[in-house]
Amino acid sequence: MFAATVVAGVKALACALPAEQGLPLSRWSCQDLADEAITRGITDTVSGSTVRRWLAADAIKPWRHRSWIFPRDPEFAAKAARVLDLYGRRWNGRRLRPDEYLISAHEKSQLQALRRRHDDLPPGPERTRRVDFEYTRGGTLAYLAALDVYHATVIGRCAATTGIVPLSELVEQVMTQEPYASARRVFWVLDNGPSHAGQASIERMREAWSTAELVHLPVHASWLNQIEIYFSIVQRKIIKPTNFADLDTLAQRLLSFEARYNATASPFNWRYTKDDLNAYLKRLATHEPLNPAA
Repeated sequence: MFAATVVAGVKALACALPAEQGLPLSRWSCQDLADEAITRGITDTVSGSTVRRWLAADAIKPWRHRSWIFPRDPEFAAKAARVLDLYGRRWNGRRLRPDEYLISAHEKSQLQALRRRHDDLPPGPERTRRVDFEYTRGGTLAYLAALDVYHATVIGRCAATTGIVPLSELVEQVMTQEPYASARRVFWVLDNGPSHAGQASIERMREAWSTAELVHLPVHASWLNQIEIYFSIVQRKIIKPTNFADLDTLAQRLLSFEARYNATASPFNWRYTKDDLNAYLKRLATHEPLNPAA
């Protein structure tokens, strides 16, 4: 049985980064904490497993961390609200008509055609499938995709790289087929990537397609782009584990999956609203960054 002061001392140690304690570590292991507690005289003896139990039982775990980023777009709230309105089929306070569509688009770049040097070993009793560690590189490609948010249809293409030209080709691929070719208006939600950032990209799309309206997400807000949900499905079902004979095989797999997805897909059950956004921004207001200008 350990005294409460010992448990509290170890937890206090866990709440500080090792580097702040003069140790050449970026994070603690439970055994590190046990060793350091003994070195500091907090206790004469304690095991790493005991420390693990103490930390696991705590309601608040300040030794854990996750990455996040403060919104730095001065128009974050307004831009995000416009996109959320579109998800709810509204634009400038008006309900969208049936012949108005919403496309969520993006590119997934640097997809590698990695070919394993040896075939997988099949699973067996108490043994999972084994995938060879070594591979040969077959090059990279980009997958550009456009999701019809209201109708759960994906239209995509593969290209050697990303850029204005591949994106323009995707837009043309969508806008020249029905129902978008005869639509009253087609909204395009895009992030601020180099090939579609700034007012110039809005004007470029408007000049090419009079019924297209490009709507930018706020900076660092790809989580508001529904195509990213589709890309996460592609990552899980197509890309991993990576084993493609060549780029043609990878491209064919992506496009074949697209057709399979469209056959059964339904719109994503998007439930994040402007009320959620306002509550999020209100919480952020109480956690100002240490260096807002950085």
